Amino acid sequence: MRSLVSFLIAVAAAFAGRPEFQYAYHVVGDEPTSWPAVLGSIGLTPAADGPSRLLVLPGGTSAAPATWLPRIEAGALVILEGDSPLAEALGVLATPQRVSTRSVVDVADPKLPVIWEQSLDLPRFTLPSTAKVYAHERWSKAPLMAGIRHGAGAVLWLAVNPGKLGHERFPYALQALADLGLQPPYRSGRLWAFFDSSYRLRVDPDYFADRWRRAGIGALHVAAWHYHEPDAGRDEYLRKLIEACHKRAILVYAWVELPHVSEQFWQQHPEWREKTALLQDAHLDWRKLMNLQHPDCVQAVAAGLAALVRRFEWDGVNLAELYFESLEGIDNPARFTPFNDNARAAFAKIHGVDPLAIVKDKNHELRSVWLDFRAHLAKQMQEEWLARLEAERRQKPHLDIVLTHVDDRFDTRMRDLIGADAGRLLPLLDSHDFTFLIEDPATIWHLGPQRYPQIAEKYKALTAHRDKLAIDINIVERYQDVYPTKQQTGTELFQLVNLSAKAFARVALYFENSILAQDLPLLASSAADVQRVEYVANRLVIESPRGVGIPWQGAAMVNGRLWPVADERTLWLPPGPVAIEASSAQLPLRVLDFNGDLKSAAVQGGSVDLAYASSGRAIAILDRRPVSVEIDGASAKPMILEAGPGRFAVLLPRGQHLITFCAR
Repeated sequence: MRSLVSFLIAVAAAFAGRPEFQYAYHVVGDEPTSWPAVLGSIGLTPAADGPSRLLVLPGGTSAAPATWLPRIEAGALVILEGDSPLAEALGVLATPQRVSTRSVVDVADPKLPVIWEQSLDLPRFTLPSTAKVYAHERWSKAPLMAGIRHGAGAVLWLAVNPGKLGHERFPYALQALADLGLQPPYRSGRLWAFFDSSYRLRVDPDYFADRWRRAGIGALHVAAWHYHEPDAGRDEYLRKLIEACHKRAILVYAWVELPHVSEQFWQQHPEWREKTALLQDAHLDWRKLMNLQHPDCVQAVAAGLAALVRRFEWDGVNLAELYFESLEGIDNPARFTPFNDNARAAFAKIHGVDPLAIVKDKNHELRSVWLDFRAHLAKQMQEEWLARLEAERRQKPHLDIVLTHVDDRFDTRMRDLIGADAGRLLPLLDSHDFTFLIEDPATIWHLGPQRYPQIAEKYKALTAHRDKLAIDINIVERYQDVYPTKQQTGTELFQLVNLSAKAFARVALYFENSILAQDLPLLASSAADVQRVEYVANRLVIESPRGVGIPWQGAAMVNGRLWPVADERTLWLPPGPVAIEASSAQLPLRVLDFNGDLKSAAVQGGSVDLAYASSGRAIAILDRRPVSVEIDGASAKPMILEAGPGRFAVLLPRGQHLITFCAR
């Protein structure tokens, strides 16, 4: 036994610094169950051969204590299911008592209802006094998930497997593993998130900007309707928020929700209010819709939007949900739009029928014609307002443009329900420069994470501009019967983000306030897409399609060149494959953080070169103020913000560029 322990300790020491040991997992036996889906959601990769610190023993696996206890003592982190000789050796004992289990309490969020879709009759287990219980049955307090530390390692024990998909029973299994010492392997800083200041009263911009960036958020889409009309107090707050974000490499977009303009605009212009099919003012849910077919209304809204864009240091504009209501469609006339005088007159001029008559007659022969007219009208509005934003971009060239559009390919009813028709819009990408952000409708929120790759395939077939497709995930309480939690959290959330990041060029989250605090530490890892990690000729090879951050300390060589893009804990890599090795060289300047699409970087004497592409403005955080900056070989004077001790934020142009930062 002593020789076996010595051997295992030697193996652990030999591979402790290697990523496939630290961040790969190995499932023992021939039935991996759902653990690859769980562990892969934060970037962990399978280790088919070779050593791994993280080992999974599914229920029924032969686990001789004489073999496994020394491995755990030497530093292994083991996931163990149910009753077994190893569990008994660790002090986890099944009693004759049975517990009907469906309602669960998890210490990660004790107030959050966790309900299993089907109850299970499980043995009641007793645990050693040193165990930390992470989850228990609500009424009997019977332990269901616990951590046991043993020597240099630990065991995460679960009374039963996490479910077929991996998120049905223990939403916070990954948080428990992190508490036991698992470090997430990779990080992404590419997430977008929506922000509504009405949900963040008296928020400290600096505090939350730090929090957002640590969670991997690279752009914030701010509810701009609160700022449509100038107000000294609100404007000052927004300027502070934008500056705080810029100092942390976070872009800020004006999120507009036309035909909703603002509360004040609604109150001041009752004559321009949109109408439902009952000819009532279209105040639907929180949005108060205006008639964007009325020329005077369009002119006033356009002037207000232009003033809003020019008044603040926005990095882009998100034209969101510009179509009609409602998800109940023509069958609910109280919510069905547009029935303003202009839209009705335009339809009647062509077809000789007031669309009100079509709503009243469910068998009207022009019913499908009206629905098609409505979808065409929505497309006309979207194209018109895109053109207006492009005119603003001629004044402010750094502006990015995003069009958020509900999915109508996965749920094909959306065209008739709200007038959304991606097939009409996507050809605009041939002649317009914008990102098409696909929002999944509420009707499919109950479906699992696999729907996002399926949505991606439907849209990729419609356009050659696949790098312009993005996905918007709604992190909200769902109205359907869903399990184990009403809102996506824990493993389900990480699976949603991870699969989306692999399928789309960009992932947006609605919204930053709905992401639960216990999910934030692992969120950036779930957004990372790494396809390969291995050692080749004593160099670490990482392959990532969009770049990634890896844990690293000290200087590094990437593809044989000194690499300057790193902070104290993370080495930021370009799209791979790339080969990495340690270096003892000194850097003249470090790029601590960067929010563009990094293409390459190099050190040339006392300067650092950075090649990138970005649909919006790019921000580089440097560890010192550069003596000079060149953009594409020409001297430039970009805006530079002091971002804290030893931190300087340099605001760079959108597009594809080569930047040279001179340190001396």
